[in-house]
Amino acid sequence: MRDQWAEKLLAGDRLALARAITWVENEDERGLSLLQEVFPHTGKAWVIGLTGAPGAGKSTLLLRLAEAFSKEDLKVGVVAVDPSSPFTGGALLGDRVRWQRRIAGDIFFRSLASRGRLGGLSRAAYDAIRLMDAAGRQVILVETVGVGQAEVDIMHAAHTVVVVLAPGLGDDIQANKAGIAEIGDIFVVHKADREGASDTARDMRMALGLSPEARGRREGYTPPEEGGPAWFPPVFLVSSLSGKERGLETLMTGLYQHRRYLEARGLFGERVTEEDRRRMEEVLSEEALRWVMERAKEDGTLEEVLEALKRKDVDPRTAARRILGGIGEEKRVP
Repeated sequence: MRDQWAEKLLAGDRLALARAITWVENEDERGLSLLQEVFPHTGKAWVIGLTGAPGAGKSTLLLRLAEAFSKEDLKVGVVAVDPSSPFTGGALLGDRVRWQRRIAGDIFFRSLASRGRLGGLSRAAYDAIRLMDAAGRQVILVETVGVGQAEVDIMHAAHTVVVVLAPGLGDDIQANKAGIAEIGDIFVVHKADREGASDTARDMRMALGLSPEARGRREGYTPPEEGGPAWFPPVFLVSSLSGKERGLETLMTGLYQHRRYLEARGLFGERVTEEDRRRMEEVLSEEALRWVMERAKEDGTLEEVLEALKRKDVDPRTAARRILGGIGEEKRVP
């Protein structure tokens, strides 16, 4: 018999969804059990990730996109990840402050703390996306922490990755570096009302044009009837400032074109499968480490190795291998 919380969640109940995300964030067994039960109903939502340097205006752009999708009678989910303190583990969850004003449409918003996780997403973010998916959210927008070039987890969690840049933040230099410039499906030069926005867009196009894949391709989507399906990252100039909105409709068109490309290439479902595999490997790694450390502590191997490490008798790599080797050895009875 299906759990009552699962029934409510699959029916789109907002309270059940909120509680389920809280459970998985706290690693409560109820949340893990619920996620397992509703997992067969996932894989339908379109996940759009927004990443970029702090100060680029990701939160404001996220709000505008959420409202735009909701105006099309779509059920929207939002996952916003805020950085945690390395000392207390706490987080400001500033997006809850930014989203105080009333917004129209069926939008479910949830902010999560990164809990020290590198790469821009929290561990709970992946599970929150799946739970929103199961609850019938058709479009899920995911905003990452905003840590710069190392923030690449989103490319594995989203179908469409939007990299948000802004003039005056040094993005003309960052655009030429490996990492964040290589994960974007769409690039947005935000705050386009500012001086230098056109220059930043030009620099971004130049950086993308250095790639061999750029030769002979047009920006954006090339349909099958014109030699596609093919995709080359477009660069949009967008302003989300109230009263100075610019380029939002063009960006929405670009987003839908990227979805058409994914579906034409059969990549929509493939990306979901790939993310589920990565999530499995991540959990396996965490559980394996926990198991190894517990066994090493129980038989005294951990204490011995730590003492040797303190005396500089072994280096960290050798210490780790000694722990693994100690667990593999059978204890002989004298």
